[in-house]
Amino acid sequence: MYPEELVAPMRADLTEVGFQELKSAEDVDNLLKNHQGTAIVVINSVCGCAAGAARPGVKMAVSNSAKKPDTLATVFAGVDKEAVAKAREYTAPYPPSSPSIALFKNGELVHFIERHHIEGTPAEMISNHLVQVFEEHC
Repeated sequence: MYPEELVAPMRADLTEVGFQELKSAEDVDNLLKNHQGTAIVVINSVCGCAAGAARPGVKMAVSNSAKKPDTLATVFAGVDKEAVAKAREYTAPYPPSSPSIALFKNGELVHFIERHHIEGTPAEMISNHLVQVFEEHC
């Protein structure tokens, strides 16, 4: 488990732009179990690809897209273990992956970006991809 003082700035990177933190399994269920509309859930991480690509890409997509998810949320791998485990139940059959980005519509997973799609990918490409996904699903 990572110390809070280490992850606080990484959490703030998303919460400062409107992402809701889901810190428990109950928080994740409350959001996704009977959710109507669209929700993006970022499984955040301390790794470099989260800092260099995932978080900046998601933030750019949300700020640049005409269509956006109704709800922006995040869980933090290695910190909020129950929340992450519950989020990963909703992203099955994909294997655990952090960072990762999941888009849900009416509680159902409609798009998932795994870590191996994030590593080595510029934030701008992730943003452009997400804007297209938002156009299709939001």
